[in-house]
Amino acid sequence: MSYDDTNIFAKILRGELPAHRVYEDEATVAFMDLMPQGPGHTLVLPKAPSRNLLDADPAIFGALFATVQKLARAVKVAFNADGVVVMQFNEPASGQTVYHLHVHVIPRFEGVPLKPHSGEMEKPEVLAANAEKIKAALARG
Repeated sequence: MSYDDTNIFAKILRGELPAHRVYEDEATVAFMDLMPQGPGHTLVLPKAPSRNLLDADPAIFGALFATVQKLARAVKVAFNADGVVVMQFNEPASGQTVYHLHVHVIPRFEGVPLKPHSGEMEKPEVLAANAEKIKAALARG
């Protein structure tokens, strides 16, 4: 299948849809997941279009995973998490639902299970507050 530039993440990247952005550089962007599996659930995307890992230009992976690492460190600090899970899905059978390459970065806490990615949207004020926590952690380095 080919890349569809009408997907929701492409629209966010073009500024056609809002998102609670926490980080952006020339190659990547990170923003809050609207249906988080836990507090601080963040998505990291390359700006270059690709459906997923399977069709992406390997040249983008360095910048993408440098940003994933930066965000993983920031969400761990911002939420005083015990750990961080990093997930990436490819095609429907894996659970991928938006067809622009993206990586999930989720703070984890001992004994607290992840919520299902249910379609239940988080309140905008909660997403905004969580985004500010992550931005503050990024600013501290």
